[in-house]
Amino acid sequence: MSSPVLLVIDVGNTNVSLGVYDYDDRGHGTLSQHWRVSTHREQTSDELVISLSALFSSEGRHTGEITDVILSSVVPPVVPIWERVSSKLFGQPPQIVGPGMRTGMPVRYENPHEVGADRIVNAVAAYDLFGGPIIAVDFGTATTFDCISERGEYLGGVITPGIHISMEALFERASKLHRVEIARPKSVIGRTTTGALQSGLLYGYSGLVDSMIGRIREELGADARVVATGGLARRIAEESKAIDQVVPFLTLDGLRILFEKNRSEG
Repeated sequence: MSSPVLLVIDVGNTNVSLGVYDYDDRGHGTLSQHWRVSTHREQTSDELVISLSALFSSEGRHTGEITDVILSSVVPPVVPIWERVSSKLFGQPPQIVGPGMRTGMPVRYENPHEVGADRIVNAVAAYDLFGGPIIAVDFGTATTFDCISERGEYLGGVITPGIHISMEALFERASKLHRVEIARPKSVIGRTTTGALQSGLLYGYSGLVDSMIGRIREELGADARVVATGGLARRIAEESKAIDQVVPFLTLDGLRILFEKNRSEG
């Protein structure tokens, strides 16, 4: 029997992240290709089939290589579309992260069904990589702080507006302010509007992160490790005193881990 070739798909509110894992004879999966594309809720399954085929072709891969697919999504209306895409391209529906899937992680939320699939995926990956207690921070449309105990329990976390959401809200409401690149300004005290905005966005947001992590550690434990992921993780981590490590593909790795758990135990 040939080794699996796994496609992992994480559908977020802003972007869709995809990765291809090739497995060796020992069952070890390696991330070979990865892509990030915009989330378009109005796209049809036929349009997505064309887009995915082009992505595979651009890397010298073929969709026929894929043996398994796993999907997490925080955008419920697009799940049936991705199910059709998977059936058309790969001849099978995807495994979907949600109730009923084995995670190996007890969820201590008052209502476990309220926890976004991406948050569970990140928590599983963070605990698998580093153990607990650990805090996984994901810089996406929202910035989420997910807390895992020493025993590997998902305890809950914090949700704040993402930096891009905050920036867009500011520009929409303040007519004299303009969009800026999220970059380190020359000084904290901005001497131009651009510098003042960059200071507020970068230093203000890294301060928010450090303050929130400090408060979480008071409850979770001072030794709790902090791992960050998401588009702006590295930029914020450069200014943060609390982030220990950046793992760019934490969510993709979490999907791989969940696939393996359900394949071996299912």
